[in-house]
Amino acid sequence: MPLSPLSITILPTIEAVTASQWDSLVDDDQPFLRHAFLHALEASGSVSEATGWEPCHLSVWQGEQLVAALPMYRKHHSYGEYVFDWGWADALERAGGRYYPKALSAIPFTPVPGARTLIAQHADASAVRALLAEAWREQCENHELSSWHLLFADEADVTAWQAQCPELITREGVQFQWRDRGFGDFEGFLASLTSKRRKMIKRERRLVAEQGLKVSRLEGDAITSADMAHFYRCYAITYHERGRPPYLNHDFFERLRQTMPEALVLVQAYVEERPVAAALYFRGSSTLYGRYWGSEVVADCLHFEACYYQGIEYCLQRGLTLFDPGTQGEHKLVRGFAPQRVRSLHYIRHPGLAAGVAQFCHEEGEHVSAYRDAAHQALPFK
Repeated sequence: MPLSPLSITILPTIEAVTASQWDSLVDDDQPFLRHAFLHALEASGSVSEATGWEPCHLSVWQGEQLVAALPMYRKHHSYGEYVFDWGWADALERAGGRYYPKALSAIPFTPVPGARTLIAQHADASAVRALLAEAWREQCENHELSSWHLLFADEADVTAWQAQCPELITREGVQFQWRDRGFGDFEGFLASLTSKRRKMIKRERRLVAEQGLKVSRLEGDAITSADMAHFYRCYAITYHERGRPPYLNHDFFERLRQTMPEALVLVQAYVEERPVAAALYFRGSSTLYGRYWGSEVVADCLHFEACYYQGIEYCLQRGLTLFDPGTQGEHKLVRGFAPQRVRSLHYIRHPGLAAGVAQFCHEEGEHVSAYRDAAHQALPFK
């Protein structure tokens, strides 16, 4: 029998498809693209029209079967994206245009590289992308959106979209990631470093213990509602210290604890028997993702221990080969996290702004490439 033609549907919520349909397209190493994660964002109210993230996910169907999907939101600001385009918005608005709302394909508040376009293995990927491109262009036209942005897509996804839509503007960035080089255990990792950095890490870990802090890890169902509540208090502190409310609420994290506990790893720091700091990680089939952190106390090197060394140790113990600790931070470089290229793609309707952004991204990309090369030279391995 001939295959049914492809059709596209705009999903006003992730709940419009079942978890089994959506997750059949998601790689095992990508917990943030799972239905449960995206649903927790929406059901908790962290992502909604009221918070400036209006879901309008693109879904491609072949008959009754979901064969592709692209998370998408109509954005009314640029908060929570980590690819900064405030200057682009200012330029268009000074010229009399309107930058917001815009369309965004990304994981809200989560700058983790990975596939953004979810396509079933048996589907015609080129035909799917053509249909998706038509859909996000129509969204931009029909809803008067200034632009469409694809953030933190992996290299394969970026390359495929560049071939499909050559007019897309590419923007480069850098993140720092740790990879297992066959270290065996944490001592093997330390042995691979220069003497200076090996001594530094040993000193930092020793200093945490000397301040009376003990650090432990919980996984999956061992994480209780009380543990998550304490973590959230710590997480909120990091935002309040910067004078702004947290992006995510306690209900979001509690939903994750209930619906996808197998993806969670919680690091806790204690003074005597009282938890005083926490870091929440996510794990895929081969990757550990460090995401959220906070502390009720000021303690030297505790952040490094909870967010970096515990993560490296966990990867080595559990056979995970990649550790993505989050954005920013040259301080990661001297602790064995290597610079990696990350890319985003941008479609901008206004021809003048598109030309200016393309020139900016080209010049910025040259600086980013030079910085990445220099950072590689500064890695602490022997």
